[in-house]
Amino acid sequence: MEYNKLEYYLSQPRLNRFFVASGNSKTKAQKLYRANLRVAQSFYPILNLFEIFLRNICNYHVSSHFANPNWIITEKNGFMNHNSLTASKFFLKNSIINSEKSIKRKGGLITAGKVVAEQSFGFWTSLFDTHHYRLIGGVVIHCFKHKPASINRSILNQKLNRVREFRNRIYHNEPICFQGNLIDFTYAENIKNEIYELLSWIDPELSNYVEYFDAIESKINIGKKI
Repeated sequence: MEYNKLEYYLSQPRLNRFFVASGNSKTKAQKLYRANLRVAQSFYPILNLFEIFLRNICNYHVSSHFANPNWIITEKNGFMNHNSLTASKFFLKNSIINSEKSIKRKGGLITAGKVVAEQSFGFWTSLFDTHHYRLIGGVVIHCFKHKPASINRSILNQKLNRVREFRNRIYHNEPICFQGNLIDFTYAENIKNEIYELLSWIDPELSNYVEYFDAIESKINIGKKI
């Protein structure tokens, strides 16, 4: 496709950053745009698996803490409704309420399993925010039973939020191949390493499992050659 046509459909502001980083070369700009998409694409299975693993391990531990497999439904009137969460606008509670409405609209029966599956990645990472963490007795730190002793809630929270922010960039089609106006895949490489680190802290075998689906490095290497 000709550059001008691609620019028309992608928009000039979106493509211009690739153009500038490529030394004002239209050919290189198109190659870089494709490379960025391929790297983003290669992250999908890794991010998807990490999200599923985190969701389920958090659900296991919080279920155990409340001795209630239906906690995600019942606790919207429990800890999720605590006065201390006013500043957060009762994010967890509202997420559950919206999920229940969505399930009802689809004609489904509301079950804990369905509500768990409906929750966003941000729902699970927010359990590591101080205001939620203390209301569930800090139980989610046990999700990372293989972490070093020096790794606390704050560090886990920072790492999870970096992964979440990166995930959102990919899901909203934002570029992940720049450092300022320079072509640089360091950001993507760092997030990949952070995901593997977090996986190994949950269970070292998860890292090995995820590696089977990992084509990130090969796609990044293509981008680095532009």
